[in-house]
Amino acid sequence: MKKLTEFLSTIADYLVYDLLGLEKAELFSNALHYFIIGFTEIVILVILVTYVMGIVTSYLPMNTIRLYLDKNKKSGLGNVLASILGAITPFCSCSSIPLFVGMMQARIPLGIALSFLITSPLVNEIAIAIFWVSYGWKVTLIYIVTGIVLGVVGGILLEKLGMATYVADWIKALDETKIEDAKDNRSFLMRLPEIHGEAIKTLKKLIPYIFIGLAIGSFIHGYVPQSFFENYISESNPFAVPIAVLLAIPLYIDAVGVLPIIDSLVAKGVPLGTAIAFMMASIGLSFPEALLLKKVMQRKLIIAFFSTIGIGMILSGFFFNLIF
Repeated sequence: MKKLTEFLSTIADYLVYDLLGLEKAELFSNALHYFIIGFTEIVILVILVTYVMGIVTSYLPMNTIRLYLDKNKKSGLGNVLASILGAITPFCSCSSIPLFVGMMQARIPLGIALSFLITSPLVNEIAIAIFWVSYGWKVTLIYIVTGIVLGVVGGILLEKLGMATYVADWIKALDETKIEDAKDNRSFLMRLPEIHGEAIKTLKKLIPYIFIGLAIGSFIHGYVPQSFFENYISESNPFAVPIAVLLAIPLYIDAVGVLPIIDSLVAKGVPLGTAIAFMMASIGLSFPEALLLKKVMQRKLIIAFFSTIGIGMILSGFFFNLIF
């Protein structure tokens, strides 16, 4: 990866300073140089991981997994499995909702379905790969475990609080869908067109977010002075983590798209835990998600969902700051 960065840096030097003739000391040229390297690196990594995960998910027995969840309704194991399923499926907060509805229609308990809904956008296999490259395996592993724990605890807590009563009436009225297991005996070559088609769909969805995320990250890198972050979300501010979570909620950025912003925040001196709390909130507590959830949840459940997960994200941010 280091050699790739050096190679891309050489190309960026040529494009920005030689071809366009921009000065190295200019803020715009600095931001553009950062954007070219970051965007290209992430797109290459995303393409590789998308196809690899497409192959993996093609062979995952999803129906068997859902049947097993159904059989473990009354134990915490169902929440753990649902969170792990959320971690290995490439869904954002909004695209997770149809699967959440499917689980509810299969009469899987609300807590288990919520464990999936919480973890699915927070832990993304493409984001994991980029996170690993940027921060190493220790930070990545703790981040994955944190996302899964948030899903498990959040799902169990909301179930115990009796929030199942506040699911939308139309979901309660749905006829139960029986889950039947079906074997897929297709060869790899027969699966390949489907894998390629799904990969292209995923890339078309992700690349705009990567572009937007890199654009914001490049702007922060080139234009926003470090003093701004020192004043508001520095390590010395005890309210930095809650402020970061609140600032992130109006945004709606995919996990892959938000990572360049995190890189820029950390580079400006924002503590890693504060930046991660910002990342979690932007991908797991967005306004668009709340609008979609209004179709499947009543207001009390939405408020409880956002409050529980928001508090969990704040605690996670403090935890990361404590150990890193």
